[in-house]
Amino acid sequence: MRILFATVSEKSHLFTMVPLAWSLAAAGHEVHVASNPALTESIKSTGLTAVSVGKDHNLHEMLTQNRESLENPLSDWSTPELDQHSWEQVLMKFKISVMFAYQTYNDCMVHELVDYARHFQPDLVIWDPVSYAGPVAARVVGAAHARLLWCIDIYAKMREVFLARLVEQPEERREDPMADWLGGILARYDRTFDEEVVVGQWTIDQIPTSLQLPLSVQRVPVRYLPYNGPSDIPDWLRETPGRPRVVLTSGVSARAALGGTFMPVADMIDTLGAMDIDVVAALPPEEVEALAEVPANTRIVDFVPLHALLPGASVLIHHGGFGSWGTALASGVPQFIPTIRYADWWNKGTTLHEAGAGLVVHASELTAEVLRESVERLLKDASYKEAAERLREENLRTPTPHDVVPVLEKLTVEHGR
Repeated sequence: MRILFATVSEKSHLFTMVPLAWSLAAAGHEVHVASNPALTESIKSTGLTAVSVGKDHNLHEMLTQNRESLENPLSDWSTPELDQHSWEQVLMKFKISVMFAYQTYNDCMVHELVDYARHFQPDLVIWDPVSYAGPVAARVVGAAHARLLWCIDIYAKMREVFLARLVEQPEERREDPMADWLGGILARYDRTFDEEVVVGQWTIDQIPTSLQLPLSVQRVPVRYLPYNGPSDIPDWLRETPGRPRVVLTSGVSARAALGGTFMPVADMIDTLGAMDIDVVAALPPEEVEALAEVPANTRIVDFVPLHALLPGASVLIHHGGFGSWGTALASGVPQFIPTIRYADWWNKGTTLHEAGAGLVVHASELTAEVLRESVERLLKDASYKEAAERLREENLRTPTPHDVVPVLEKLTVEHGR
């Protein structure tokens, strides 16, 4: 088969695709990965074949300029439940998301992606859950298509809420920002819109079933295999820590998208530095420069592959990004997540808390006392480690990317041209 992966130019989104892309390539399929020009070198660094389409999006600049308004009722998708949203509320959420996020991500690449799909003629298009250019291209050329999830599926679940409220409205009040936007693009190619363009013909889901929202979409569970990009193992990582190792990362993807972190990193380093632990903090140079001093128990690194670091760690502290969250799950490490209600970050924290494998706090409520007590609780209460191990075992029981290749082949035949 010819398989086209489509992602917006976010390195963290790309990295979630690499194990499956290589599994399909190793099974004999021709795999290409398409994105905005800014991601081309990152795709090439994975060894996969890159396709540059369209222009680069400017969403990062928009988010950086509007950091103070990131967390507000209009952009908060953390409660995708029917009883939490009136028609007016859920309609406004979709209007805002389509206008300021989905169009910004996709309009700059969709037409060139369609052109490339016409040239490549893929049998299957696999797209990340905000890369709606992917299903558009698939629809135009008649290819099967599937979402590849790296998130608690707030996107499909909120769509269910929207559709439930939509049918309650009289005809004159009904409007659908997603259908208007995607339907307008498809009409240029003499194609029509339906819900498959929003949620895929099926969903390849890297979230453990026990942590995922109840979904009406067809799921193909797949084991999350961490991929951190080209990296090497530092000498110090071969040494067994003498005390519990606590890892802090301010989030590569969050810094790139938002122009910095919302966590008080310097204060957190001071607090952790006074505890009887070994600290490894993955921080960019600008955050290191802001430190008054580096405590004796703290090692500062610019980057270290989490999949190599976490098996020897006792706690991971991070903002709620999927790479950190998923790698800790795969490693059986309890997590402390100080975060905000943006994307599915809050959902990752709350689902982990409910599973007993971690703690979550809103970033605005993070104090030195909260940080210290949370870390001590995760270290001293064995139930958190036990719950984290249960999630690790659930991930191990889930079919690998290699295992799901025959499933994807079968579904492609069923859904394709």
